[in-house]
Amino acid sequence: MRGSRGNHRERKPFRKHPVHDAAEEQADVGYGRELRELLAGIGAPKREPFKPDPFQLEALAALEFEDVLVTAPTGSGKTWIAREEIRRLLDAGKRAWYTTPLKALTNSKYQEFGDEFGAERAGILTGDRKENSDAPLIVGTTEIYRNQLFDALRGGEDVRVDLVIFDEAHYLGDEDRGHVWEEAIVLTPPRIRMLLLSATIGNADELAKWIEELRGVRCGIVTRPGARPVPLRSAFLMPDKRLIPLLTENGKLNREIAALIEQNEQGHRSRRDWNRRR
Repeated sequence: MRGSRGNHRERKPFRKHPVHDAAEEQADVGYGRELRELLAGIGAPKREPFKPDPFQLEALAALEFEDVLVTAPTGSGKTWIAREEIRRLLDAGKRAWYTTPLKALTNSKYQEFGDEFGAERAGILTGDRKENSDAPLIVGTTEIYRNQLFDALRGGEDVRVDLVIFDEAHYLGDEDRGHVWEEAIVLTPPRIRMLLLSATIGNADELAKWIEELRGVRCGIVTRPGARPVPLRSAFLMPDKRLIPLLTENGKLNREIAALIEQNEQGHRSRRDWNRRR
């Protein structure tokens, strides 16, 4: 009878996350264990009180007296150093510039810092976006910061900033755009403290020495020892929508992926041969 059900809806069975379902379903085809091991532990970590790493505290202390180059793996907390130094400067009534190589990253950092410090204290400058440009904290592409330095030099004015952060500082070695980072560093007055962040600078000593000779200001190097805190996990989505580990336990390419590549190469060779015979 209709009335016997009242207002209660039929309860559907509990569904696990689709990724977990996929892992279990693939057990029947021989990849269940490997995939479960690949995905094991992924998820939100347990909430714990934040405790800075020693390298983060070392970088903050050094910034009181010198330029600092921080080299640490991705995910280890380089941005925390920048954020805490920005907080100190803003609270003291000073100004900061945060440069990035990409518009998407600039937009992301602008949103992050606006949430952290208040929208009224953060601005953004890119080639196609200009908001709150008089804010004490400006987030923008390195090209825009470099252009401001050129404009100040031509106009005989000072750039209104006390700290500049070069995120992804390894772009200095980029063949096409590296000159922008070089010019920005060369044109930054010695009174402006510099913080350079990167995960992939291999010649940190050489770079720091060049900055010291150029600016007449000591450039300290702060590194984070140890492996990447957030390990990378590689998987491959097959044409039949199965997710399989990219590599075997021995570090070799998964045999099923290798077979797929060989099959595609054979198809390309067959099409080339057929076109030649036409």
